[in-house]
Amino acid sequence: MFTGLIESEGIITRTERVADGMRVEVYAPEFGRDMAIGDSIAVDGSCLTVVQFIRGAFIADVSSETLSRTTLGGLRQGAKVNLERALRLSDRLGGHIVTGHIDDVGTLVMRHPAGNSTIYQFAVSRALMEYIVPKGSVAVDGISLTIAQTRGDGFAAAVVPHTESATTLGEKPTGAKVNIEVDMMAKYVKRFVELYAGIDDDASPPIRRGLGDMLREMADGR
Repeated sequence: MFTGLIESEGIITRTERVADGMRVEVYAPEFGRDMAIGDSIAVDGSCLTVVQFIRGAFIADVSSETLSRTTLGGLRQGAKVNLERALRLSDRLGGHIVTGHIDDVGTLVMRHPAGNSTIYQFAVSRALMEYIVPKGSVAVDGISLTIAQTRGDGFAAAVVPHTESATTLGEKPTGAKVNIEVDMMAKYVKRFVELYAGIDDDASPPIRRGLGDMLREMADGR
């Protein structure tokens, strides 16, 4: 688990295709001096496992599943990435609960100043918009953001100067791809509602009928 509060930026020093996946080397000498082999690190919001340390850098393996769902496959030498260590139970939860499991890739559509912050607008799939609500939370490249506004094909978030300077967000050009993880609670709520409404396509027919009957009985006061 992570919080979406970026601790440091790292620099990609090497990428190597391995079988169906990839191995990535991230240079971050001041980051996580107490890290150990096997630790979980969020790299641009995607949870990776440290497998080796070398000259101020750590190395992690990226699975084919992660490559298919994130922007990590497009990383090149010299690219900057956001880094966060896994949450300790004793830590303050300053952002929101982030799993490091990316749901989809979105696009930075535009940015414009608004008072003491900058409004960022992102385009995402309509399927993902089912989980995004105004004033809710979303992780963009691992950064915990509060949703300011939604529309059919995307959302906007106000980003304060500290977040722009402490992360890679301020350097991203319009059209850049970003990793999106929606609020985990929203996914659970949607799943439970579908199950109890009996509209889950993956459930067996008896389960769908039973849950549907249960809701109808509740509505009838039985």
